[in-house]
Amino acid sequence: MNVYRYEQNPLVTPADVKPHRADFEVIGAFNAGVTTYNGEIIMVLRVAERPISADPEIVKAPIYNPETNELEIFEFRLDDPAYDFSDPRVIRENGSTQGFKYLTSLSYLRIARSKDGHQFTIDDQPFVYPSNELEVFGIEDPRVTKIDDTYYIYFSAVSPVGVGESLVSTKDFITVEHHGMIFAPENKDVLIFPEKINGKYYALHRPVPKSVGEPEMWIAESTNLLYWGNHKYLLGLREGMWDSGRMGGGAVPIKTERGWLELYHGATTDHRYCMGAVLLDLEDPSKVIARSDKPILEPEADYEVDGFFGNVVFSCGAVVEGDVVKMYYGVADTSMACAELSLQEIIDSLTYIK
Repeated sequence: MNVYRYEQNPLVTPADVKPHRADFEVIGAFNAGVTTYNGEIIMVLRVAERPISADPEIVKAPIYNPETNELEIFEFRLDDPAYDFSDPRVIRENGSTQGFKYLTSLSYLRIARSKDGHQFTIDDQPFVYPSNELEVFGIEDPRVTKIDDTYYIYFSAVSPVGVGESLVSTKDFITVEHHGMIFAPENKDVLIFPEKINGKYYALHRPVPKSVGEPEMWIAESTNLLYWGNHKYLLGLREGMWDSGRMGGGAVPIKTERGWLELYHGATTDHRYCMGAVLLDLEDPSKVIARSDKPILEPEADYEVDGFFGNVVFSCGAVVEGDVVKMYYGVADTSMACAELSLQEIIDSLTYIK
């Protein structure tokens, strides 16, 4: 597979993003949804900010309060035996099996714009910010689907009751209409197809079973983009391969003559994230035609291997120009990069399902 990584990579780093308040620092600008608007490439960035701590022995946790529409900052001492601080992203209660108690940063969405796809300018203010009780820990990993003149932006909404997928829409990337949560916890990595198929909208999603099952890909149908049903299991993990630990949708599905091409992420059990592809039937995208045995992109460059959470390439969007797939992707949970691949080479690299 021929992969051309941009010489300017990483294209957007935390240093390029101004914090939305003076007592915070930006630690991540990554996992952006991507689309085009008014002759520009738009990246809807996930920006992760954390409160600055002057004391290295104190960790702070920001939480949005929907009643006051303000952030509250909680402080924890690293020597507090009640908590586990081993993962810098989260604060866990010692002895608990219920995931995390707090996040050490808050994520929201901000827009970056480019005429050439290489040099980006970043808006000074947040585009979508936490605004309700299902988003108190932040909003993460957006994707963007354009249908007619409307851009549908959907993202992981994080709160103490779980991680679900919420939907907003815009026509101008200025005003935003909120539509609520479309996939309840625990669910993420939603991808809405860019057109109706036989009169129905389709979406990929990734539930996270807690009792039995694995974090694998499903597909659902809708007549209005808000209410989703007829859920079907689509794609599973493969032991010993690059997608053996978890998987989820990446870029919005690309329509080709051979089928719907979905660029998806897979991780090993030791959390090495790569990108691969799966081809779905044009008329019935619940049917898998072919799939990557090997990644089309894997963490190899320094900026992909080293960072806040290393060994990660994670795409939430691509722009297709003829045979060129410009795949924008988050690197090491820190910054944004781009690589160009051949659409035909991706399809030719797939192994067909017998």
